[in-house]
Amino acid sequence: MAQPRAERLMNLHILLLGAKRFISKDAIREAVYPEHARGPAGDEAFERAFERDKDALRQIGAVIEVGSADAFFDDEIGYRIPTEQTSLPEIRFESDEAAVLGLAAQVWQQATLAKATGRALAKLKGQGVEIDPSRLEVVAPAIAADEPAFEPLWDAVGKRRQVSFPYQRATDAEATTRRVQPWGLARSSGRWYVVGFDVDRGAERVFRLSRIVGPVRATGKSAAYDVPAGTDVRALARRLSPSFPSVRAELRLRQGTGVGLRRRAESATPLADHPGWDLVVVEGPVHELSDEVLTCGADVVVQAPDTLRDDVVARLRAIAEVQS
Repeated sequence: MAQPRAERLMNLHILLLGAKRFISKDAIREAVYPEHARGPAGDEAFERAFERDKDALRQIGAVIEVGSADAFFDDEIGYRIPTEQTSLPEIRFESDEAAVLGLAAQVWQQATLAKATGRALAKLKGQGVEIDPSRLEVVAPAIAADEPAFEPLWDAVGKRRQVSFPYQRATDAEATTRRVQPWGLARSSGRWYVVGFDVDRGAERVFRLSRIVGPVRATGKSAAYDVPAGTDVRALARRLSPSFPSVRAELRLRQGTGVGLRRRAESATPLADHPGWDLVVVEGPVHELSDEVLTCGADVVVQAPDTLRDDVVARLRAIAEVQS
């Protein structure tokens, strides 16, 4: 069975990023696109998929270099992603992939995804392609998902299968069964949420995964519904849940960095008193902005508000304590 596009893009990104040398197209095909059999039809399908996937990676900031995959013959083209030119901002895919796929690079260590990636890496190593694990640090997972509901919901989102699960809110004495067409997963304030269409209530809803108190069961066939065009799962989660209070932040951001923050910013103005830096104004929940600020490291300084600065400092101190 063909792998979900998010998983394929994740594997392609990791393989091109981890490679010490250029990887030939044949090696990439065998490792990442095994569903496309050899032959005219399969060759054409592979070429189309590979070109689309390269374009998708470039759109999220990946710089794909093209060069010789053979030390003695320069007519065999290969590909790689140089770590020194790579950034990984917020990922956006087509609506039916429901924004959750943007989390692929952050949660690829989850059991299901790790197995698929491990198989792809093993295939390349078997062909003599050297993979340097240290080059993968830019996509090292920063988010964990401990809730048992995560994997079945992730799978259901990718396949567009309806699910049912027992759900118990803090104000409910007992759990109720909810039937949902999941559109995507979002994370805020250390919690995971699933956003989708509640079949019984006939409306968009958001559910906290920690309040799913029993197994998530997929029902019906794959591709049973369509996600509305233009769906932004994170924005929907913020709108539907009262636990996503937003702040307006002012950040000093080094030029050429923080692509994800810049994409959602209200404005980005060069700072005369800090050459090479911009003042970026962006709005969002404190914990969500903290996630993005921390990925920028020393390339960002939080100027306001104090709540965001305090949250970033508290997280850095917690990390320092763990590592000490």
